[in-house]
Amino acid sequence: MTASGPLEGVRVVEFAGIGPAPFCAMLMSDLGADVLRIDRPGGGPPANDITCRGRRSLQLDLKAPADVETALRAIEKADVLIEGFRAGVMERLGLGPDAATARNPRLIYARMTGWGQDGPLAQAAGHDIDYIALAGALAGIGPVEGPPTPPLNLVGDFGGGALYLVMGVCAALYERERSGKGQVIDAAIVDGAASLMANALWLRADGLTDPRRGRGLLAGAAPFYRCYRCADDRWLAVGAIEPQFWALLTELLGAPELRDRQYDTARWPQTAEALAAIFAGRPSAEWLSLLEGTDACVAPVLDALEAAAHPHLAARRTYVERDGRLQPNAAPRFSRTPGAIQGPTPGGGEGGDQVLANWGVEREG
Repeated sequence: MTASGPLEGVRVVEFAGIGPAPFCAMLMSDLGADVLRIDRPGGGPPANDITCRGRRSLQLDLKAPADVETALRAIEKADVLIEGFRAGVMERLGLGPDAATARNPRLIYARMTGWGQDGPLAQAAGHDIDYIALAGALAGIGPVEGPPTPPLNLVGDFGGGALYLVMGVCAALYERERSGKGQVIDAAIVDGAASLMANALWLRADGLTDPRRGRGLLAGAAPFYRCYRCADDRWLAVGAIEPQFWALLTELLGAPELRDRQYDTARWPQTAEALAAIFAGRPSAEWLSLLEGTDACVAPVLDALEAAAHPHLAARRTYVERDGRLQPNAAPRFSRTPGAIQGPTPGGGEGGDQVLANWGVEREG
């Protein structure tokens, strides 16, 4: 496996988990890091789990002292450790931050949890929907008249979780260049999801969010920022927030009477009904031929397969066919050190011993 990307040469030990921790490791692999995944004996990632692409697997029984020692030897050679267990699990295995940094003081020990390493709920089970609910994010998603709508697990697991963990790891690696020291990162999804609420809190302070339900301009209440059904039952997304974009939209739709009603919040329901009737009158292809690519800010609502075939994303190769399945390409893009999908999802135990050899680690026992 030949690495490519700005993190080439960075060694990562990932303790197998689900959700945001594997996605964090995937992103680091896409950026060129050498990732060794630790799986249970007989275990391994599901063959179609794209978030586990681009690394190799080593099967270790972390209840066996010899295998714990092998893990610690790998940690000695690593730059980063990623784990996504409930608070305290790694300590009970003898692989917590104290044990790991005693072997490797330069180690960046990256911990991914929903609730965080401390606090009243630190030992409670949970999932994305619970974390974003408690953090105040879920309340703002969905139509005002309906229940909150879970946004897949993009806001919690991957947005407030994995991306914040990657940012923390990269920041800690940068700081280590000055101090020569590693550190522990406590990345909690509740913290990351709350951080993502900065813009929503601004909108609320400016009165553009319903204070009773936490929803408003960017949650579908505004007629210029929502989806509309067309005559062929396809949906179009409208995001004409700025007045000049709204003016162009109403002009192209042949509805100039709506232009001065953009921020008349009392009439938002009526304005939305008028737009819904207009969009329902023609199939989506006709609307797109008129609106797509203009400053009216209109886009088709596509699933991933359709998105991959769209001329814009196809030109950028945003999605690619790799290892027999459609998957997102590496992102973001770098001018000198481009990242890349480093390889397929490994089978359980596939390639792990070779990584140990490459790192100069002898397996205990």
